[in-house]
Amino acid sequence: MSNTTKLVISIVLTVGFGLLGGISTASEIQTWYLHLNKPSWNPPNWLFAPVWTSLYLLMGIAFYLVWRSTADTDKKQWAIIIFIAQFALNFAWSHIFFKEHQMGWAFVEIVVLWLAILCTIIAFGSIHKTAAWLLVPYISWVSFAAILNYTIWQLNA
Repeated sequence: MSNTTKLVISIVLTVGFGLLGGISTASEIQTWYLHLNKPSWNPPNWLFAPVWTSLYLLMGIAFYLVWRSTADTDKKQWAIIIFIAQFALNFAWSHIFFKEHQMGWAFVEIVVLWLAILCTIIAFGSIHKTAAWLLVPYISWVSFAAILNYTIWQLNA
């Protein structure tokens, strides 16, 4: 498989699955989420889609860099497994928060997600430094999202 094909697959899958997560929770944005008490520093709703699209794009490129690397197969497989696990946790957070309306459990889950992203950064960094750095905006945004999740939970408890 060519590197171009690997790059396209990596980006289409990460952005595509991310889009799927967004679509599955979009109906809650203008209903349930709209009526929650939120802090004054809560970003406007229109900002989330471009931010997440950019983050999924960076994740796809990071994944591609690891996938195409000549690193040891076991090391690469482990890094990819961790990446897939954190991606599943990312998807699960949206469901827990937006579909189940479980803000407390969503906070617990986002902490686990944050740890999984950190593990992914470490695993990717041992294979390709740029791949690890491409995930720094993602863990930064998830850090902010965790604080926002906690604050919204407290404001609506």
